[in-house]
Amino acid sequence: MGLVRFAITYISETKGEKNMAVVKISKDNFESEVMNAEKPVLIDFWAEWCGPCKMMGPVIDEVEQMQSEVIVGKINVDEQPELAMKYNVMSIPTLILFKNGE
Repeated sequence: MGLVRFAITYISETKGEKNMAVVKISKDNFESEVMNAEKPVLIDFWAEWCGPCKMMGPVIDEVEQMQSEVIVGKINVDEQPELAMKYNVMSIPTLILFKNGE
């Protein structure tokens, strides 16, 4: 919960509007959208069947709309199991913040 609390505190102090939507991340665009991004990228690992993920979804969407310093993306673990395994996602929702490809 520390990362979520940090993200919510950060966006509550940041003013700005952004017209982009949350980015759907897959193994095909992961390199370009996350690893090579010029801004930090907050990734939400989720699944359609996950109740807590459904509750977190609107919060993630709100984070994306309220700030412009972080790119927000989502990875569906059922569609992208390789990425979930690569980053040791053992439960969902899981949020990981990438900066400079790390």
